[in-house]
Amino acid sequence: MKIRSLAVPPSDAEVDAWRAVLAAARAADLPGRTGPARVEVAGRLQVAPARGRAALWADGDGRGVAGLLLFTDGANDHTAFLDVLAVRPDARRRGVGTALWARVREELLAQGRTSVSAVLDVGGPGEAFARSLGFEDVLPMAWYAQELPELPELPEPPERPEVPGGPETAPGYALHCWPGLSPDGHAASLAAAHGAMEDAPSGDMDEKVVSWTADRLHAAQRLVLDRGGRFLTVAALTPAGEVAAYTELVLADPEGTRAVQYDTVVVPAHRGRGLGRAVKLRMLAEARLRHPGLRYVDTTVADENTPMRALNEALGYRRERGAAVFQLRL
Repeated sequence: MKIRSLAVPPSDAEVDAWRAVLAAARAADLPGRTGPARVEVAGRLQVAPARGRAALWADGDGRGVAGLLLFTDGANDHTAFLDVLAVRPDARRRGVGTALWARVREELLAQGRTSVSAVLDVGGPGEAFARSLGFEDVLPMAWYAQELPELPELPEPPERPEVPGGPETAPGYALHCWPGLSPDGHAASLAAAHGAMEDAPSGDMDEKVVSWTADRLHAAQRLVLDRGGRFLTVAALTPAGEVAAYTELVLADPEGTRAVQYDTVVVPAHRGRGLGRAVKLRMLAEARLRHPGLRYVDTTVADENTPMRALNEALGYRRERGAAVFQLRL
């Protein structure tokens, strides 16, 4: 079986072939969900990741693909993330996935990696295949979705960053929304707030939390933009201008109907004041105003993160399917 390494970045034809595999796999594994948009697939394949180096493989007959992220951030040079390993439904159980995995494992060992992780749906073919290779569930979680109602005849987004009144008010704090890169004047404070993620559930993952800086923050945001997506940040600021809480929304396909809510963090000193709810509500309002075609906001929450699960449920998020971080020690 011929498995070939793709040049990084791959050609447009290789992007189209990759997308065809993903679309076929998603149609079989998640009925009712459309395949990934071309802008999303091309962005992930043709724009280099911010935290490491990508390695890509494809079956010579267009039946399967695999993508690996080899971290080079200094703290995680011992591990890697298997971004995708997908096989067309009509080619499964014929050794394609096994052949792709053999190339992935060969690269991991050649690069001195001692572990690799992947995020997979629980109960699907990906989990069964991963467990057959020795992967273990190290962080149970689930996908949740919030459906946004259509709002015809909407006004333009407010010019002022603060929105007085309304359910997203945070007394004593100012709510700001930043599309794209966060302003230089707040980037350092926002990066410091990211550090509060250190107490988020991480299970037995080998991947370590790295220190955030303004430069690293901008690099992560710029990556989304360079890949053709849109990035929104909503932050609650103290009177001194420090970030007390924030949440992030990413539209990998600006013309699509689904977005993903990334981190939502409240700095420990400001917890218990409703800031998580406030920034999430403001984010939903901004999403409706700025992207009228958006219909769903997806997010993942670890099963053990009871406070965030309760908050999301109160805001209308509903559990769609179980997932987990699976990890293999080499």
